[in-house]
Amino acid sequence: MNELKQQHQNAKEQATFFMKNGQINDYFKALLEINRYKRLMVAVVAN
Repeated sequence: MNELKQQHQNAKEQATFFMKNGQINDYFKALLEINRYKRLMVAVVAN
């Protein structure tokens, strides 16, 4: 779980970086990655 939290945080930081630099495609990819880690964390908690 801690590893998922760290990966989620890293993806959030990358998304912020891409947003500030105007890299829209990379920003959207980072948002999808954030969503994936969020769903994985929910699944781990549910089990």
